[in-house]
Amino acid sequence: MELTALQMAAIPLPLILAIVFHEVSHGAVARLLGDPTAHAAGRLTLNPLRHVDPVGTLLVPGFLALVHAPVFGWARPVPVNKRQLNHPRRDMMLVAAAGPGSNLVLAALSAVLFGLLARFLPEEGGGVSEFAALSLSLFIQFNVFLALFNLLPVPPFDGSHIVEGLLPPAAARVYARARPFGLGLMFLLLLGVPYVFPDWNIVERVVVPPFLWVMEQFFTLAQAVAGLTG
Repeated sequence: MELTALQMAAIPLPLILAIVFHEVSHGAVARLLGDPTAHAAGRLTLNPLRHVDPVGTLLVPGFLALVHAPVFGWARPVPVNKRQLNHPRRDMMLVAAAGPGSNLVLAALSAVLFGLLARFLPEEGGGVSEFAALSLSLFIQFNVFLALFNLLPVPPFDGSHIVEGLLPPAAARVYARARPFGLGLMFLLLLGVPYVFPDWNIVERVVVPPFLWVMEQFFTLAQAVAGLTG
């Protein structure tokens, strides 16, 4: 699908904001729970340059888009010292959940704004209204995708930290040993398996259905806000 000039112009800001808030949320919650590492490293900032990972933010997504593969990437992880947290096992789960949680909160707020935009701005408002609606729509999509993608229980994603905290200590230690191989496993699942077994449609069957379901809930919220009577 070819992107229009308006779509190309609307993509960068929503995408950057979704990624930056995700990362800052990890560090902010870690600081609240006793670990000042991210704050000391200057990572509790909305400056996107502080969160760019040259490989994960630029090279990998660019290469995947170039070869028409499923596009994913990552920002430079916010540093967290688990041993400085007040209750390491529990608090690490909360720190991990903060990123996806912030994305879902932002998606909900954007859905409300989207509904208010539809309610109060005329349809013939021109390019400004269209650009604002498109930007909010993209912001919802990016936030939902980031939340669900990062909740996958595959190291090093946030979902793996939540699973590790829920497992008994002995099982958690075994599970943690897979962390160095997690990214390779993700590449294998998203790129290797579809290449060898194209009919399996892993992305369409596993990733797309929950994404569409969550998106439907947020746009239902937007429609409800748009339909409110004064």
